[in-house]
Amino acid sequence: QVQLVESGGGLVQSGGSLKLSCTVSGFNLGYYAIGWARQAPGKERERIACIEIDSSTNYANSVKGRFTASRDKTKKMAYLQMNNLKPEDTAVYYCATESGGYCTKPFDFWGQGTQVTVPS
Repeated sequence: QVQLVESGGGLVQSGGSLKLSCTVSGFNLGYYAIGWARQAPGKERERIACIEIDSSTNYANSVKGRFTASRDKTKKMAYLQMNNLKPEDTAVYYCATESGGYCTKPFDFWGQGTQVTVPS
């Protein structure tokens, strides 16, 4: 059974940092890309980052230069380091699998999300 569990969200002041973790189980992380998306209140879910099976990464313009995705296959973990956080980063953050491995397909299996709040 594919399962992803996010952790590490919380309240952080503008300009601060958080590191989200995604614990995966039920599949071989070596064969899947891991994506990150977020959904702010009243807005559509936004795909913000993806790390391929070869650890290449790509980012949405809204987070490029501030967020870094990484993965550790041996620990069955993926991470999203978020620096210089802004109030507009406030959202529920999700990790997800991408079965093609190269971040070209829609995300398929999702975690339950973790809240990140950056007060203005």
